[in-house]
Amino acid sequence: MKKIFYGLVAGVIAMTLTACGNESSDKKSDTKTVSEDKTFVVGTEGTYAPFSFHDKNDKLTGYDIDVTKAVAKEMGYKVKFKETQWDSMFAGLDSGRFNVIANQVGINKERKEKYKFSEPYTYSHGVLVVNENNKKIKSFDDVKGKKLAQTFTSNYGKLAKSKGAEITKVDGFNQAMDLLQSNRVEGTFNDNISYLDYKKQKPNAKVKAIEGDAEKSQSAFTFSKKEDDKTIKEVNKAVKKLKDNGELAKISKKWFGEDVSKP
Repeated sequence: MKKIFYGLVAGVIAMTLTACGNESSDKKSDTKTVSEDKTFVVGTEGTYAPFSFHDKNDKLTGYDIDVTKAVAKEMGYKVKFKETQWDSMFAGLDSGRFNVIANQVGINKERKEKYKFSEPYTYSHGVLVVNENNKKIKSFDDVKGKKLAQTFTSNYGKLAKSKGAEITKVDGFNQAMDLLQSNRVEGTFNDNISYLDYKKQKPNAKVKAIEGDAEKSQSAFTFSKKEDDKTIKEVNKAVKKLKDNGELAKISKKWFGEDVSKP
């Protein structure tokens, strides 16, 4: 009887361990690297116009979406988009929920230590936006003592402060432009792509962009460190071909009126 009893106990324990093991396996992501099944499982926000957002028909669209589809088509790969908030974007890549991010991820030293990047497909730089009839502000250095609309924690807010401007806090670029158009501020620093998008949406807005010495940035597809270098080389080859044949320029002009895919 004891042998039967202990045998039953052992069986129960074995079944319990097996069940726990299966549960753990279920929790692990089954997302493979891009090269394993020739599929881009893409992390993107879906709320970041004009790069990744839903149109009036609730279709996912945007500059990053079009570029991703074009690159995948050139490579003969499939694409699956998985929408997630920016704050959890890199955690999703780390956990394998998706195998690439297409969401205007800027290349910097800190990120290059943790991730792999393709060649850039977006180039941007800072500009100072003022009303087109403003004769007093002609350069970045003319904003000392002037009232500018900026987010406090952004690089552009820090730039405005370093130039001696008086800061009016805003939550984003559109709010800054509303204050500028109503003459409650004299300008705002931001990237040229945001400005180009604004002018495309509101071509009659009486504003202009002043070029200066602000930092330049490059955005690219972002992969985990485990991604095969061969795949990234193939992505780079596709990006280069689409630049050379004018396809990326065409996508850029569709969304911004100018080519932002080259320096």
